[in-house]
Amino acid sequence: MLVMALDVGTSSARAACFDADARPLPGAEGRVSFAPRAAPDGAVEFDADALVDAVAAAVDGCLAGAGARAAEIAGVGASVFWHSLLALDAAGRPLTPLLTWADTRSAAAAAALRGRLDARAVHARTGAPLHAAFYPARLAWLRASRPDVFARAATWCGFAEYLLARLTGSLAVSVSMASGTGLLDQATMTWDAPLMAESAIGGDRLPAISDAPARGLLPPWAARWPALARVPWLPGWGDGGCSNLGSDCANPRRMALNVGTSAALRLVTTQVTAMPDGLWRYRIDAARSLVGGATSEGGNVLAWCREWLALPADAAFEEALAERAPDSHGLTALPFLAGERSPGWRDDARAAITGLSLATNPIDVAAALLEAVALRLSLVYERLAPLADAGHEVIASGGALLRSPAWTRMLADAFGRPLTLSPEAEASSRGAALRTLDALGAPLPPPAASGRVVAPDPARHAALRAARERQRRLYDNVVAPPHS
Repeated sequence: MLVMALDVGTSSARAACFDADARPLPGAEGRVSFAPRAAPDGAVEFDADALVDAVAAAVDGCLAGAGARAAEIAGVGASVFWHSLLALDAAGRPLTPLLTWADTRSAAAAAALRGRLDARAVHARTGAPLHAAFYPARLAWLRASRPDVFARAATWCGFAEYLLARLTGSLAVSVSMASGTGLLDQATMTWDAPLMAESAIGGDRLPAISDAPARGLLPPWAARWPALARVPWLPGWGDGGCSNLGSDCANPRRMALNVGTSAALRLVTTQVTAMPDGLWRYRIDAARSLVGGATSEGGNVLAWCREWLALPADAAFEEALAERAPDSHGLTALPFLAGERSPGWRDDARAAITGLSLATNPIDVAAALLEAVALRLSLVYERLAPLADAGHEVIASGGALLRSPAWTRMLADAFGRPLTLSPEAEASSRGAALRTLDALGAPLPPPAASGRVVAPDPARHAALRAARERQRRLYDNVVAPPHS
């Protein structure tokens, strides 16, 4: 038996086949790269139909690579980026572009909600803060800025739901995806009534919450992909949850650190007595919570440095980072190129660097920004660690870390805790495959072997702790204290 796993991120869509042991089928992979449209007003968005076309092209490539074995595919599951929002008309056509998690245009609406509502109570009920990344603020912003669209919208959904509807005609949202909207009451697993009233929408304008598969593709897609025409298509799951499962971090003994375009620390647990400040709580499913923190900065900071700074070639830059003592640049940086999520949730925050001099060079600036990302993640780690087992491992994955051992060492030194590198290069895809196998009733394989361990250095850890204290003072002066 094979399953197909779709992995839709904000920079690429991937489709791959996995066997019953969650091992990728060689050659059975398709990948299409893309980029969102970004604008100075905070817009970060996609054309939803163009994104569907990209996913479809990835499926084409996967099926071509699978050849005759495509007939063995027994189901399709998807890992999709959380927190996207799209308005659909009564015929299911988009009325707006697809807003991504990085879109900050609703920051003022989020601030207004924080002033009007009990933010701590909302956080406790939904697991999400009142922030521009979540539906309450975005719906309020769209109601004020696009009242015509708000009135015409028959349905509000994310890309995972739109993709399923375009392919199968079924509009449903998984528990996992619903938990990332900021509108789900985590106790009842239903849409939160006070926030629905605040947002001026009823449950009939949101997809039904269901983890049940859709069966059968719509005719155009069935003709294009006959091997997939009658297999179950599972509602998309949040990419963070899939990444945890794919790196075998499915219990409190193993915490997942992932650094891709953005970054996150996440822990799967069934026991959450109180929500720590600065963190969120989403869902793997109705039984398992995913608690953690995500930063809007990660590999996108490194990509920005490569594009705009006169850095040496990749190998030379990596060597220069590896040779540097931590905090040797004399700079203090806030890396908020796309606003702040965890732990302060300041959607209006922007990047800043102090300490520049005539002696400062591009490598200094890049090193300061990469260390700044590590320091912000160390704040998240300290809030999350009390929910983990005392002897927990931190399993690190993500293309940004795999390509930069020097940055991985920075993170281990910032945390003051060893990082175990995950051997799984495509954790989200593997996680979607594992969830699909589980939904089909297949026995799950044992965890994969662990990879290399990167141990912290006490002296480097102390230097970065001092740098974090300077960063805290800069944050308080430039951004202001975190939201309560």
